[in-house]
Amino acid sequence: MAAGFSVTFLGTGTSVGVPVIGCGCGVCLSDDPRNKRLRSSILVETPEVTLLVDSGPDLRAQALREGFTRLDAVFYTHAHLDHVTGFDELRAFCWRREDPLPLHATASCLDALKRMFGWAFSAENTQKGYVKPGSRMLDGPVRYGDLEITPFEVEHGGIETVGYLFRHDGGSSFAYAPDLKRMPETSIALLRGVGVVALDALRNAPHPTHLTTDEALELISEIRPGQAWLTHLGHENDHACLAASLPPGIGVAHDGLRIMV
Repeated sequence: MAAGFSVTFLGTGTSVGVPVIGCGCGVCLSDDPRNKRLRSSILVETPEVTLLVDSGPDLRAQALREGFTRLDAVFYTHAHLDHVTGFDELRAFCWRREDPLPLHATASCLDALKRMFGWAFSAENTQKGYVKPGSRMLDGPVRYGDLEITPFEVEHGGIETVGYLFRHDGGSSFAYAPDLKRMPETSIALLRGVGVVALDALRNAPHPTHLTTDEALELISEIRPGQAWLTHLGHENDHACLAASLPPGIGVAHDGLRIMV
């Protein structure tokens, strides 16, 4: 662990999760636990720091399942509801700290958080027991302990969205972009040769704001990582079938998967 860090996939599902309410498809009725997908989020850990990417609506269940009780900061990819509406669950991580919990996000995402959860950002929010957010607008790389975190631009419909590149001082690296349709060349160049990448791969059929499986594989071939994982998966994807169809070095992430980088 001294030369790297761990990444836990807290959730690997799309905005409605899997199973989908009211759906009787084979994946939604599957007994394979890898086909049970909470909304997408990851936890990045070193012996010194614990970082969360996105606080989706399943954060409470994810934290209880994985048993983590500490956060040093939260990094947001964008302000869609499936990535932010577990915001109030952050109160449990504010009880154990005196200073505000740093929230790193784009200006537009911070504005959306302040509109949705105005009480938390209010100067009158002084009573113990509530979320105490510390706004940190993204303007370049950020350091936490032996990790450097660099945001990078992606295109995801009409909402400003970023992914994150985590670099450890020991040389290992991991990039995460759970929601995107296109990646600018500047971002591809930044990620090229990264140790591990995890990308959106919603389904096989085209979607206006998410990568298809084939589009994700094409992007992975441009980035040329050491290893790749597919995430933000819809109920069109059976885990075992999708995994069997992929080239070597590319896997299907599932809830609770923990990898060492």
